Amino acid sequence: LCQYSSDQCSWKGSGLMHEGHARDVEQVYLRCSQGSLEWLYPTGAIIVNLRPNTISSAAARLSVCIKPSADSRGTNIYLDRNGKLRLLMREEDQARGKVQCFGIQEGALFVEAVPHTDISRRTTAFQYELLSNRPGPDARSLGAPCQPCSDAEILLAVCTSDIVARGSITKVEQKEEHSSISVLLSHLYRQKTQIFTGGAARARRWTGSIKMPPQCRVRSGEGEFLFTGTVRFGEAWMGCAPRYKDFLRLYQEAQLQGTNPCQVDAD
Repeated sequence: LCQYSSDQCSWKGSGLMHEGHARDVEQVYLRCSQGSLEWLYPTGAIIVNLRPNTISSAAARLSVCIKPSADSRGTNIYLDRNGKLRLLMREEDQARGKVQCFGIQEGALFVEAVPHTDISRRTTAFQYELLSNRPGPDARSLGAPCQPCSDAEILLAVCTSDIVARGSITKVEQKEEHSSISVLLSHLYRQKTQIFTGGAARARRWTGSIKMPPQCRVRSGEGEFLFTGTVRFGEAWMGCAPRYKDFLRLYQEAQLQGTNPCQVDAD
């Protein structure tokens, strides 16, 4: 009724395994940079400890983001630091699927079952990711800030981003939770997961979408851009996105000066 994945990235359990439902508090330990939790028929409470398999000063600066599934219900989720609880997400908030982020030193997750006469149709489930930056309290901060990147930031983003691609903007959508651009790519340098599709041998084109915080108010622009960004819960979020001609000038200047942090196939 309770099991970890082989790498201890994910956990699946059931409240039915407890005899003293109201008093049982089970400790759960997850040890990866990303994974998931699924708690069926929640009763009592569980404490979820996120312990990355790394020992360094950088580990203390990690942030945690959790994204509940659309059918997640049956619990309230708190942050537990030295026995003091701070509400992170109510039961009714979880169905919205809104990402919540916090610093790893702010405490463990205390997941407490909400009393119901019928628990048979209730499951709490969420994905989690550990980030090396401090994104802030909500999903909007998963994107990059809206201000333009400096020359040094652009060159570093090409080397370190989850996605790096060259292409054009085909559509812009403004939504309450985020802005989104549809892109047509002519060169895909890197993608952490299968974000962009296509790329047939003859066509050599990829399509997909990239999200940004809503306050960025992105507008469609002509010409080619160099898109960089991060992948969060299977979605691409924009980082630096200079016009390709501007990136090419920066890159060539850095090449001449020997200051490029990495090499890319720029033509």
